[in-house]
Amino acid sequence: MAAAPVAAGSGAGRGRRSAATVAAWGGWGGRPRPGNILLQLRQGQLTGRGLVRAVQFTETFLTERDKQSKWSGIPQLLLKLHTTSHLHSDFVECQNILKEISPLLSMEAMAFVTEERKLTQETTYPNTYIFDLFGGVDLLVEILMRPTISIRGQKLKISDEMSKDCLSILYNTCVCTEGVTKRLAEKNDFVIFLFTLMTSKKTFLQTATLIEDILGVKKEMIRLDEVPNLSSLVSNFDQQQLANFCRILAVTISEMDTGNDDKHTLLAKNAQQKKSLSLGPSAAEINQASIVFPPPGASEENGLPHTSARTQLPQSMKIMHEIMYKLEVLYVLCVLLMGRQRNQVHRMIAEFKLIPGLNNLFDKLIWRKHSASALVLHGHNQNCDCSPDITLKIQFLRLLQSFSDHHENKYLLLNNQELNELSAISLKANIPEVEAVLNTDRSLVCDGKRGLLTRLLQVMKKEPAESSFRFWQARAVESFLRGTTSYADQMFLLKRGLLEHILYCIVDSECKSRDVLQSYFDLLGELMKFNVDAFKRFNKYINTDAKFQVFLKQINSSLVDSNMLVRCVTLSLDRFENQVDMKVAEVLSECRLLAYISQVPTQMSFLFRLINIIHVQTLTQENVSCLNTSLVILMLARRKERLPLYLRLLQRMEHSKKYPGFLLNNFHNLLRFWQQHYLHKDKDSTCLENSSCISFSYWKETVSILLNPDRQSPSALVSYIEEPYMDIDRDFTEE
Repeated sequence: MAAAPVAAGSGAGRGRRSAATVAAWGGWGGRPRPGNILLQLRQGQLTGRGLVRAVQFTETFLTERDKQSKWSGIPQLLLKLHTTSHLHSDFVECQNILKEISPLLSMEAMAFVTEERKLTQETTYPNTYIFDLFGGVDLLVEILMRPTISIRGQKLKISDEMSKDCLSILYNTCVCTEGVTKRLAEKNDFVIFLFTLMTSKKTFLQTATLIEDILGVKKEMIRLDEVPNLSSLVSNFDQQQLANFCRILAVTISEMDTGNDDKHTLLAKNAQQKKSLSLGPSAAEINQASIVFPPPGASEENGLPHTSARTQLPQSMKIMHEIMYKLEVLYVLCVLLMGRQRNQVHRMIAEFKLIPGLNNLFDKLIWRKHSASALVLHGHNQNCDCSPDITLKIQFLRLLQSFSDHHENKYLLLNNQELNELSAISLKANIPEVEAVLNTDRSLVCDGKRGLLTRLLQVMKKEPAESSFRFWQARAVESFLRGTTSYADQMFLLKRGLLEHILYCIVDSECKSRDVLQSYFDLLGELMKFNVDAFKRFNKYINTDAKFQVFLKQINSSLVDSNMLVRCVTLSLDRFENQVDMKVAEVLSECRLLAYISQVPTQMSFLFRLINIIHVQTLTQENVSCLNTSLVILMLARRKERLPLYLRLLQRMEHSKKYPGFLLNNFHNLLRFWQQHYLHKDKDSTCLENSSCISFSYWKETVSILLNPDRQSPSALVSYIEEPYMDIDRDFTEE
């Protein structure tokens, strides 16, 4: 019997068999034991010892065993592949063998992804599994990375066609065989090397697809600054390649999610931020800084990367491709606009005229009219959130939200005529024109009859009641109003009927979606804040007690959703009460909403519930607004020297509920957390100051007064907690 060949480079002499090979044969000269080989190969794969590759067997043995097990000749092909892929090979025969292996695996992968798994179910050991078990994956990795090896100063080369075959086989194995993708992800040098294969158009698509799958399971994100010549690589991409590359960027620049909801609490986020400060920036943050965007060769008409001509494709398929490519680009831009490189990305988006481009695409692609049968994925319907058409719309709205949020570039969403309208509003109201409007580069704004913001308002008002877009539309428009309140911005939207549309959705359609309601309440608050004209319009629309009661029912159904509106109305009431103006006096005397909020029992009811529905351990970015709204109510009470009264009333409400101390102890803990959270975050403090028009120093002073440990202080919380019920020193920090 011929001796089993040894692995290349092992140095073992001929005529000797490994113990593992002997065991597989049942001893010297024995016959193979059914099933035993695969078990030992699997064990070797897990431990790295014993049987791990086809090269450890003789071809005679593999052929005989194949007759019983129906391995499709894959182990023998791998044995030949190993022999023909040595360093000094010309790889011609090697490529021929790959051509034999490829269809055996691609058929299985096709059956797997189309859920036609009859082949997989009937075969005891599928081809992809056998290919991996006999060391095929590791062998292909070695072959692909041969160009990294130098012999006598010259690097080895393999053809693009051969690389393409290797990549396709690896991808098909990843699809069908569990654990292969994770093993490849652990080979960091291989993952980095794969990027170099994207330089060739012949191997680009296969490489990009494999990288995307690998990064999706990688425990630790790669760093793009480790990729050789990344800038040169990206700058040479055509538009279709760039759009595909954005799928990879989307993974590398996004923070890895733990998948645990508890980690989204502010306590956990603060702990993570402290940890990050000691560890330095995350891989995602480093990658965001590493991205080098070439000037987008997009046409002026599109403003986004377009694909090469596909004249043979049906029109619906062409549109599907356009949507998918643009979707990836929008996502990457959205992530970057929320990262540390935000200002740089803003500048580039402006200079490359992306906003006018999106405006031109709005009717043609983003919010185009389409038939019921268009762009529907197999197994889905046209209203499914999974459809590319709907996903593009949502991603577009998220981009507008990120672009407008607290940034002066938001005025690029208007055209020249609309910017002139803002100036005219300020002039008529005899108020200074917004500086950001004056500073806007008119050559970079939208063109055409309507700007992007106006187009969005038009589709927003036509959106069906059950539409999943309502939430994102409201968020995008609200972001335009966020920051320092602008009367001109509010009037621009009020003149276009936005307030009436919101009230119709809240009151007349009696919206049931909590997410949509929250977004509409937030938008309504920003639209009405400090604006007398808005309150007049509100009172004109909510013109009966029945309508007002429906409105109050919606507010009181969930304060987590409506508290921002309560805050804005409370702040507006305080400002109006301190103004001497006939128009303001008229609104104060007529507006049902202002009259309702002005009552102390109403304010106390809101205050009690706002404090009661949150706890330090459950605070999130979504509900921390309840804490800040309760503080606004108490800060305004402090201004009027009524803070002790409000604290005394809270104490009485506690006793009426038969739980003395439970509310004020909780509030004390919340305020301690507030100090830890906000006194170290400049952005959040600025947002609080701008949105409330109350200096952050007054916020801090009020919290300090409330946390004063002196039980003789009439404005300290401890003065209203009886000694037996005192529980203010609880440690709420996480380990």
